Amino acid sequence: MITDIRDLKEKLKTGQRLLGLDLGSKTIGLALSDIMLSIASPMETIKRKKFTTDSERLLQIIREQNVGGLVLGLPMNMDGSEGPRCQSTRQFATNIQGKIDIPIVLWDERMSTMAVTRTLLEADASRKRRSELVDKMAAAYILQGALDHLSRL
Repeated sequence: MITDIRDLKEKLKTGQRLLGLDLGSKTIGLALSDIMLSIASPMETIKRKKFTTDSERLLQIIREQNVGGLVLGLPMNMDGSEGPRCQSTRQFATNIQGKIDIPIVLWDERMSTMAVTRTLLEADASRKRRSELVDKMAAAYILQGALDHLSRL
């Protein structure tokens, strides 16, 4: 079910984690929270294929990591409006909720990829290394923002 972040905490069982997703057209960056819901760690990047294949990998991770909820980055426009990428993310959320019954939160991800890219540039990461890391680090950035918000509720 797609839910508001304010309702997420009460829907999680003790010890469950959150999985953050940065959905791109070619990849899905993944990040995983700790069981205390305080720290997001980059996990992996899935090369997108068909929805069925992508969702099977996500469901495997959800089961293996005791994930109780998803935080999907919602790529809002800078003016706060929603464009085609938001529609694609909302459709992905609808499709994945048909496969598993855990809460899904859509989290504003404006500037996440830019912030992560800037950090990697400052760390003097090569172009190849940046391309390997940016998606899962953006997912961690998105998830950490949601975790920080949850801790203030």
